[in-house]
Amino acid sequence: MPSHERSPEELRDWGGSGAAWLTGRPDGPPLGPPGRAATFVREALATLGLEIPGLLGERAAYAALGRNAPWSCGGAFRILPTRDGWLGVSLARPSDLELVPALVESRTIAEPWEAVGAWAEVATGAEAAARLRLLGIPGGVVPDVPPSDRSGVKVIATGSRQVTEDPLVVDLTSMWAGPLCAHLLGLGGARIVKVEATARPDGARSGAPAFFELLHRGHAHVDLDFHADIAPLRELIASADLVLEASRPRALRQLGILAEEAVGEGTSWLSITAHGRHSDAVGFGDDVAASAGLVVRPDSGEPIPAGDALADPLTGVAAALAARDALSSEEARLIDVSMLHVVAETLEDADLCAPPAVAVRGADGRWWFDTGDEGVRLMPVEPPAPRGRS
Repeated sequence: MPSHERSPEELRDWGGSGAAWLTGRPDGPPLGPPGRAATFVREALATLGLEIPGLLGERAAYAALGRNAPWSCGGAFRILPTRDGWLGVSLARPSDLELVPALVESRTIAEPWEAVGAWAEVATGAEAAARLRLLGIPGGVVPDVPPSDRSGVKVIATGSRQVTEDPLVVDLTSMWAGPLCAHLLGLGGARIVKVEATARPDGARSGAPAFFELLHRGHAHVDLDFHADIAPLRELIASADLVLEASRPRALRQLGILAEEAVGEGTSWLSITAHGRHSDAVGFGDDVAASAGLVVRPDSGEPIPAGDALADPLTGVAAALAARDALSSEEARLIDVSMLHVVAETLEDADLCAPPAVAVRGADGRWWFDTGDEGVRLMPVEPPAPRGRS
């Protein structure tokens, strides 16, 4: 049976991750999210030979974000009631806001979130999620049970390759999950070349500059017009041991670049998408995490976001593990990473509908999980901190 009991290890990992500090209302205590995401990250980083205790809270540390429920830390995501449950919605891009009139079927919108909230309240979750998908707005139903229809990382070997001592990784990704994967591979000794489209630079550049620099430090950088410079892009891909991409497959297919062909010619390819390569769903870290069930339900029962865009760092770490294995293999691999299902795997055996099971104590701006165990009763809940200060 699912349980929301927490092991001391899980509580210690959540408390030190920065994510628990970011979960809750601005005027309330930090809350412990369900599942073992923080423990997964610590264990996976150890497998990579790394120790980064506050990785889940790093973006918030550099961007000076804090607890912000019922909104996400960044303010672009919220969980709304529907007729039969809860719906997470991100309005993170100008295009999402422009689509609100079409979403709610009204030409006169005074305030976007009020309009979306009123629309969601009279729809079923399935109806609302289908309309979000139709319009390409990130979001989905908040489930009571995490999805289990596939694994988070699927690997297909369709070619062969030669293992190299200093592998070259071509990074076509943006935002957080993909660049984090590249960053971790770089820390492990891989050569990273980040490729940005001149017409569509990495959206993370509009965030905290120091965080962008952290993830790309030591990487080579190439700007290309993906239409006019298609030949140099193809040459880079052919020279790579591994390509990282985080767009829906059709984006590169329209340019005549197929992951399957690259793998057949000896270049491994790792694809990060919201729900997997066979889905057209779009998503960001907060709405994907909520769609997997990684939310917190205080005593009120209203789910609130957990941490800061947790699907992104969880996926980045899971992708780095799969990429490391691919780089050491003589198989050329197509690696399909679904952000939704990576998060879901950290929630196995968790009771997603239960309120936080561990009390939180505070004094003088500091917080602790109170386990009730006299042996190790109080475990600190640490605030997000820049790398090296956590």
